[in-house]
This record gives sequence, C-alpha cells and structure tokens, in this order.
Amino acid sequence: MDEKVKENTAPVRKPVTVDLAGRVNEHTVDVAGTAVHYWDYAPRDWTPESRTIVMVHGFRGDHHGLERVVELLPEHRVIMPDLPGFGRSPAFAGTAHSIDGYGQFLAGFLDTLALGAGTVLLGHSFGSIVASHFAASHPGRVYPLVLVNPIAAPALEGPKGVMTKLAVFYYWASAKLPAALGNALLRSKLIVRVMSVTMAKTKDPDLLAFIHGQHHAYFSGFANRDMLLESFQASVGGTVREVAGQLALPTLLIAGAQDEIATLPTQHVLKDLLPQGELVVIPDVGHLIHYETPAPAAAAIIDFLERHPAP
Repeated sequence: MDEKVKENTAPVRKPVTVDLAGRVNEHTVDVAGTAVHYWDYAPRDWTPESRTIVMVHGFRGDHHGLERVVELLPEHRVIMPDLPGFGRSPAFAGTAHSIDGYGQFLAGFLDTLALGAGTVLLGHSFGSIVASHFAASHPGRVYPLVLVNPIAAPALEGPKGVMTKLAVFYYWASAKLPAALGNALLRSKLIVRVMSVTMAKTKDPDLLAFIHGQHHAYFSGFANRDMLLESFQASVGGTVREVAGQLALPTLLIAGAQDEIATLPTQHVLKDLLPQGELVVIPDVGHLIHYETPAPAAAAIIDFLERHPAP
C-alpha cells in the first residue's frame, strides 16, 4: 500500500526587513559644535511632487526606528539625524538636552543643510514635542507638520501615570548610582525587553521578533546617563498641547487606537486645539506605529502632502 505524502501547507514565514539599498547615504555635519550624524534617503525617482522630509525620532531611539516608514515614501527625499546624545551623534557639549536645546539644534541643522521653507517636518513621540515646539517658535520655517504618536498630554496625567513615576525614579536613580551600576541598569536587556513587550500590540511573531531586535540593538545607544536623564525629563514634561494654538500650519496627527502613552482621547482634544489640524487613527496599534503599521502611516503622509504642496 502506497503511503501518501502529506504536503506541507504551512505558510512560509519571512523575517521582517527594511530595503533602502541605493537610497541612503550617511553624513556628518557640524551643528553649533556638535558633530551630528544624519542619513539622507534619496527618492527612487524625483517627480514634481517630491518633497524633502526631515524626521525627528523618539526618546532612546535613533534613525533606524523610522526606516520602515521611509521605505514606503519612495517618491520623497528623507533626511534623518540621530539627535545629539543618541545613536551615533555625541551629546551636546554645553547645551541642555531639553526641548529648547533640541529646538535650537533643529534650527541649526536645517540652516546648515540649507533646507528651505517648503521642508516637511515629521516627529515621532518625543520627536513630536521637539518638532511642534520648533514649528511654533519658527513660523514659516517648515511646511507642513506631521506628528506620529504625538504626545498630547503630560505623561503623569495619563492612565500610565504611576508607571511614569516609576520611570522617573528609574532614570534618576540610574544617573545617581555608581557609573558601572547605573549604566548596567539603563542598558539592562531584561528592562529593554519589558519596555518592548509592553509597547508592542502585534501578535505576528516575525514582526515581534523584528521589534524586539530593533529595541535591543538601538535602544541603549545613548551617550551618557546625564543627557539621558535630561532628555527623559523633557519627554515627560513637555507636550504638543502646550503649543497647539501657535501651530499656524497644516498639522497631521497619526495616532494609534491602542496607544497607552499618547492615548486616543487626548489626540481628539489636541486635534481640536490645532488651527489646521487633521487626525488619522490607525486601528490595532499602540505607540509603535512606525514599526507595526508603517503602510497606513505612509499612506496618510502621502495623501496629506498631496493636499498641502510646498508653498
């Protein structure tokens, strides 16, 4: 009796990757005495609609975090620095790692690269605070503004207020402990994994593996404990809401329906405070839109830019 060979019908699993080959070049530029590393992603083909987008990453991240979104914007040029103190960029020498400090850096960065008033500015999470405060204090300097997972309310006010207080103590204690112990605590693989698991909403094992791999590879790429504490204090102390009424340019908010850090109710409040605000809500995702749902985020950005061409 012949045995029947059972066919393997299980879906073939493919690791999540980012393909930006042929588009990206790394550069270093001096901005007010800081040797900033940035990445320039050229469009696949220049078109009349091609724009230059400067992206500002979130707290403890670097340029890698937003590359899944960049990959899906092939008609646009994207420029993305590692903020001073993160990734490959050294910390400020004599400037506080505060919202104002990063705003001054952003002004100098745009000027040094001779980027004009039609430059699109995009910020994710902590980057949304930096980008919005910059746009409010430099009217006419960029156009328009895109905020992904924007911080719409103080972290201590939200449902995770208790966790935020614990995080405040974690960063404060890590800065005060002996250097070896403090750095070990900040770079703990276990703590990084807990943070990653807490933020991720996807059930896709391949995407989860990608997210955890990204966090383990890049989440601990900070210059020193003091600048990390300064920037953390800025991230939990500032909001987009503070300057919403001053944002006199079209502003797109891209929010995650399950975001527990920048909650959906606060996004609706923020949208109503913006003179020219729009809100796109992506379902089944939290604070990691840039990792988990880059396609709808990129589609929203493309649509927004088509309706708001360069002045």
